[in-house]
Amino acid sequence: MATYKEIQAYVKSTYGFTPKTCWIAHMKEVCGLPVKMANNRYSPDNREKPCPLEKMQPIKETFRYFKMI
Repeated sequence: MATYKEIQAYVKSTYGFTPKTCWIAHMKEVCGLPVKMANNRYSPDNREKPCPLEKMQPIKETFRYFKMI
């Protein structure tokens, strides 16, 4: 499984933006991948900064590139 840094580097080189780690974690949850609870997260049921709709597809394609899904 790719690290967050590898995912960020691939998305930046391929799609031209750097995804926030919280966006990657949100997309991992959406795709059914295991996610650990962050130390600074206030509530396990609520996301402060969910992944924007226009950024979801590039991150999902990156998961496919790394054969995570």
